[in-house]
This record gives sequence, structure tokens and C-alpha cells, in this order.
Amino acid sequence: MRDADCVAFLQWALPRLEMRWSGFRRVRRQVCKRLRRRLAQLALEGLDDYKRYLDEHPAEWGTLDACCRITISRFYRDRAVFDTIRDRILPALARIALQRDDRTIRCWSAGCASGEEPYSLSLAWKIDVSPRAPGVDLSLVATDVDAGLLERARVGCYPTGSLRELPSDWIAAAFETADDLLCLRGGYRSGVEFVRQDIRREMPEGPFDLVLCRNLVFTYFEVGVQGTLLERILRAMTSRGLLVLGGHEALPPGHWPFDRPYGSLPIYRRTE
Repeated sequence: MRDADCVAFLQWALPRLEMRWSGFRRVRRQVCKRLRRRLAQLALEGLDDYKRYLDEHPAEWGTLDACCRITISRFYRDRAVFDTIRDRILPALARIALQRDDRTIRCWSAGCASGEEPYSLSLAWKIDVSPRAPGVDLSLVATDVDAGLLERARVGCYPTGSLRELPSDWIAAAFETADDLLCLRGGYRSGVEFVRQDIRREMPEGPFDLVLCRNLVFTYFEVGVQGTLLERILRAMTSRGLLVLGGHEALPPGHWPFDRPYGSLPIYRRTE
């Protein structure tokens, strides 16, 4: 399968899955590799044959949708964002929580893949912020549509390269070596609830003080779908709750009730 053939197929197929080609341009090789594997499984000669197969077997669109899930992730991805979460956002949310009866900060990591993002948030809380915020708890739910990735997240073992942006003292405190992997110690895996959900169909029950929805909705889905999901995310956020996007993402067109309290960082605060 030539790259050009795969590109043409994705440009045809992605809109039918309510996704947009522009989000896949740089990561298409991961998807094309899966497509080659799928063609081999089905004993099909090429993508024209696969189009016909999709017409004859509508359930195959679900398999194609799964082939288009991008699984690139690592700990502390976008250092400036996580430094701000650690140094400014979590301490501020802790002060707010102290004024509430439950004294709990509620967070949601959407599209959590193998758990690197929610565990980064949990590490920031447990190692850095929590000792300075006695009496406050962090409740963290992490969702993804891929059951296999969620199982890897629950195990909590990772190649060294995926930890390269974590502070070295965090690695020393929270991880132990197992074979060629670094595995989170049990105390640092606790407190993160992993739930299988397709964000297009369902979301965890809020309200959330902090939502991380990075490199998913606002990269891969069509603009209309982005708007629909953003409305649902808004309803799941607390007043003055915070929404964190990926570094190259932006909100879809429209008048959304957010401001940006941290300058150019992709961090949005609900204003109503």
C-alpha cells in the first residue's frame, strides 16, 4: 500500500466517521500500518477492495474506527502546561476545595490512553501539592475507548522513554524497575479510576473542577462534533472550572464562556 493510496482512503473514510483528515496528517503512518494489517487479515488486495468490503459489511466501520485511534502519549507531555497545573492550578483548586464541605478536587482525564496523563496529574498532586494542602483530596477519573490501553494503564508499567519529561526526583520516588520497564509503585497507582467510555457517546458524571481533554476531540473530530462535545463538557464542569487542551488545539468557532487565565497556554477557565 503506497502512502498516497492510504492518504486518499483516509480522506474518503474519515468524514464518514465524523473525523477530519487534518488531524491525522502527521500521524497517518500509525493508521496506515493498522490498515495494512487489517487488509492482510481479510485477505484483501488493496483499499478499493476494502471500500467494497465496507459497503457489504457495515459493522466493519467499527473496526475501521478502532484503527483510527491514535495512541501517542507520554508522561508530563507539554511541560509548561503541567508545570502550571502543579504550581498554580492545583494549589488554587485546593484553596477553593477547603471552602467546600467535601474538600475534594474532582478531575477528569479524557482520552487517557495508557494512563500517562492522569498519572502525571496524580504524581503532581501526591508528591508536590498534597503535602501543602492537608485535608484536601484529589478524585481523578480517566476515560478511554480502548480496553487494551486501559488495562495497560491499570498495570502502570512504561518504557523509559515515556518518562523522559518527568522530574527525576518523581521518578526516583514513584517508580521501580521491572525487566526493561519502569513501574509505578502501588501507592502512586491508587486513586485513579480508569473507565472505558467513548467520549462521543458518554462522559463521566461531573461536576469537575479540572478537565484534561488533550489531543483528542479538538484534533481528530469534525468541527461540528467538537462543538457538540464541548457543550457536554461544559455541562460537566463546575463554575470557574478549568479545561486543558493540547498544545496545538483550539476551541471550535463560536462564543464559548471561557477566558484564558494563563496567557497563551491552552488552558481555559469557565466564566459562567
